[in-house]
Amino acid sequence: MFVRVMRLLPAMFIVGALTAAGQPAFGQSGDQGAADKARQQQSGDAKKDSPQRKADDLMEVSRQLAGPAGNPECVWLGRRVVNLLWRDDMDTAFRHLDLYDRFGCPGGHIQATFRCVVRQGSIDPKAPDSLNARVNTCWVNPAAPPAPAAAANTPPAGTSTQ
Repeated sequence: MFVRVMRLLPAMFIVGALTAAGQPAFGQSGDQGAADKARQQQSGDAKKDSPQRKADDLMEVSRQLAGPAGNPECVWLGRRVVNLLWRDDMDTAFRHLDLYDRFGCPGGHIQATFRCVVRQGSIDPKAPDSLNARVNTCWVNPAAPPAPAAAANTPPAGTSTQ
């Protein structure tokens, strides 16, 4: 009888371990507030990039610009082309530019917008939305003045010249 129990003991241990592995852990202590904040941030990002928000943005630009450069399809494709040109993705930019031309959008507006973006200087790589913001600003007003150079020449905070 003792031998029979010794044979069943490892089998019972394995069955118990497999059963426990499938159950949720009760002893985990996690910050539920952090998880809730992460879910809210994701839903906030989803609202920020919602189709309605994008459509409203395109309609706002079309109110500000007269002519074909303000058409929603021209705004959407044109911004993409300028963004791709800045990032040196020429092949994709030219394919988008073909679509841009096919919709009857003005090629001169692409040139003026790209010139505006380049005149503004380098983009901060740590701020991913800075390029999009600059392209959006230059699309609406390609004659926007370049950013002041004085701000670029100031030393960073916390350093001294002594």
